[in-house]
Amino acid sequence: MKTYPYDAPVMSTDNRIATQMHIEYAKAKMPADLSRSERLVVEANIKQLLKEHNAVLVAHYYVDPFIQDLALATGGCVGDSLEMARFGQAHSAQTLVVAGVRFMGESAKILSMEKTVLMPDLEAECSLDLGCPADEFSAFCDAHPERTVVVYANTSAAVKARADWVVTSSVGIDIVRHLHAQGEPIIWGPDRHLGKYIAAETGADMLLWQGSCLVHNEFKATELMQLKEDHPNAKVLVHPESPDSVVALADVVGSTSKLLQSTYEMDADTFIVATDLGILHEMQKRSPTKRFLAAPTAGESASCKSCAFCPWMAMNGLKGIEQCLTHSSGEVLMTPELAVAAKKPLQRMLDFAEAQKQRVAASGDIVKDRALFANVGAA
Repeated sequence: MKTYPYDAPVMSTDNRIATQMHIEYAKAKMPADLSRSERLVVEANIKQLLKEHNAVLVAHYYVDPFIQDLALATGGCVGDSLEMARFGQAHSAQTLVVAGVRFMGESAKILSMEKTVLMPDLEAECSLDLGCPADEFSAFCDAHPERTVVVYANTSAAVKARADWVVTSSVGIDIVRHLHAQGEPIIWGPDRHLGKYIAAETGADMLLWQGSCLVHNEFKATELMQLKEDHPNAKVLVHPESPDSVVALADVVGSTSKLLQSTYEMDADTFIVATDLGILHEMQKRSPTKRFLAAPTAGESASCKSCAFCPWMAMNGLKGIEQCLTHSSGEVLMTPELAVAAKKPLQRMLDFAEAQKQRVAASGDIVKDRALFANVGAA
């Protein structure tokens, strides 16, 4: 495996300073908690506005639990970034309200250009997106024209448009393994930890862009080992955007959806979770009798040692949803040319995932077929 020759996000000093400013700005814009009576009024208004605007609420697992519950209560969706975009594409609603970060709103727009896509706050960023500026990444690709460009979904539409493939954490290994079997060397961006994990799993020749997720990069192996010693029967769930020393301690490594699935399928009553803690809401709902512990972090993205919360996800609030529906604000806009270019590698992934599912032939014996579906998850 080849890597870019330094272990830091590939961006200029100005961009690094700007990213830190984005983080502080996001923390300052986190909405204040509503009282129960205020929340009920806002929720009722949102429900009415969704009907009036022929709109549906699509939320990520990492946003406020009240937003997640409202999305489900109104016929919307709670999922990972691709599940959100695919749901929005398939739904009959003319307006999609995307509660997440900006690249998620862009993905929804790419797949549904004919629809209006609104976000509670268009300034909700992603450290992976910020750490992979389209012009710098494009120059990196131009320097290695012999390589197939594979980018993670956590990127801007402009970066997707430069890629040959877009992947998610659940289908990335299968796509890279497919490309490796074809003898194709790869440029991977932007998350170096996920790229390193996939390279180790597949043996592919991968040149890695050195980005990282603000939240997952903070998980620490030493502290995690101590927590495991305190809870020896707990199963450790780790997202592959985490450092490899943390991944090495996991019982399950996988996408947000795979980690969630593991909590109700595994025969365990305690889990240590190394991903954004927003997912604990859905985990607890699915398994109310089980215990979920936060994996320890360095505390740089939040205000305490084990607060693995994305500050940009936390910018999404019920009042913001109410405001964007009331004023049609926060609209995601994109030129048709950019949307067409970005959709090509995204659609290539969707087609690959669909073909992969069709190739899985089941016998009807659940026990016998279990292994067939072990690696088939949400794209």
